[in-house]
Amino acid sequence: MRITLKALNEMAALEPPADIDDAMETPWRLELEDWAGRLTSRATGETMYVFKPITPFGPLYLKVVIRTDCIVVSFHEEVET
Repeated sequence: MRITLKALNEMAALEPPADIDDAMETPWRLELEDWAGRLTSRATGETMYVFKPITPFGPLYLKVVIRTDCIVVSFHEEVET
């Protein structure tokens, strides 16, 4: 699993800050009800998968890209729009 710099910055902004173990563990704990949809990256054209799990940090917005590994693209507090 890899984590983008954007996701690392978002993890640091959580209260308390999330660490690498949190980012590695969260995708493994996802449940079907955490699924929120998919988006297409404007930069790469790749499919990005969005999840909104409830975690010890509260509701999160988790976005990943699956290649030969999993890339965590977003990891921040969920904000309803």
